[in-house]
Amino acid sequence: MSNYKHILLAVDFYENSSAISQRAKDLALKYQAELSIIHVVDNLPLTDTGYGAEIPFNIDFTNELIANAKKQLAKIAEQLEIKENQQWLEMGSPKIEITRIAKENKVDLIVIGSHGRHGWALLLGSTANGVLHHASCDVLAVRLQEN
Repeated sequence: MSNYKHILLAVDFYENSSAISQRAKDLALKYQAELSIIHVVDNLPLTDTGYGAEIPFNIDFTNELIANAKKQLAKIAEQLEIKENQQWLEMGSPKIEITRIAKENKVDLIVIGSHGRHGWALLLGSTANGVLHHASCDVLAVRLQEN
């Protein structure tokens, strides 16, 4: 097994996500690997056909979400000293976008947080679980403690 060369940190902006960021930075330093960062703004439901009419998608709300996410991503990236060209802000399904960016950029380790949910939350799926099953590289799921 060779050393990791490119690590992708997937962030979700939860309060305790700094533990994940620190783990990714420590691994990047240990392996002298390039560190990149990604955040995915999850798709919002556009319509509810149960009401018989399409609900218009609020463009202003989406733009605000993306603008806020961009600021938060830049703040974390600055703290971790990640260059702007190694930062991705995507919109869509987190598991699909994270694994797509990882594959396109020859990432060999994805670091992501796991909330360790059980029961219904586990059955409904999680981003970490989706990434683990769709990634073509190693995935480190850092356990987050629930507050």
